[in-house]
Amino acid sequence: MDWQQIVYYLPGVLLGLTVHEFFHAFAAWKLGDNTAKEQGRLTLNPIKHIDIIGLLFIVFAGFGWAKPVQFNPENLKHLRRDKAIIAAAGPLSNFVLGVILALSIRFLFYFHISNDLEFGEIAFHSFLILYSAASVNFGLFIFNLLPVPPLDGSHIVFSGLNLSYSTEEKIRKIGLPVLFLIIIIQNYFNITIIPINHAINWLMGLFM
Repeated sequence: MDWQQIVYYLPGVLLGLTVHEFFHAFAAWKLGDNTAKEQGRLTLNPIKHIDIIGLLFIVFAGFGWAKPVQFNPENLKHLRRDKAIIAAAGPLSNFVLGVILALSIRFLFYFHISNDLEFGEIAFHSFLILYSAASVNFGLFIFNLLPVPPLDGSHIVFSGLNLSYSTEEKIRKIGLPVLFLIIIIQNYFNITIIPINHAINWLMGLFM
């Protein structure tokens, strides 16, 4: 990713990660756990959510992470269900944000066309930033729903399965290395294992 692409994608990355972690914290709080709130995570301030190393990985390697939101399972009334809700809240917030951004692009485009307005430099760059932000959020939605630890999708799947704690731990230990291996193969050997980009393009086309 060159510097111009970084400028276009960075606002969407910061927004997407912040909203994602905020809604993890919000869901936990609404379900009766104040851990994230007490840690200052119930906020849309990106400083509270962004992990610098994870952000650099996203910018330069195409994948990364934010600071994980913590919760206390003992404060949840329906443990398996509530864990799934907390896990799903982050990716679903990215999906909703992606839809809003994509529809905003569509509206602004038709507004320019219908009013016979020229696409000046500011408008052009604004469209690119919005487009990048929409695609980033759809990407976060799809990627985080993969059922591979430590992604949110794995927590949702584990909540629906009656696995022992030891079995879940064994799966978690191999999950991260497997995930890194998949990403490395896709990025550096140009082999599509998980068609995330195809799914992003499909969603962008659907809403734009």
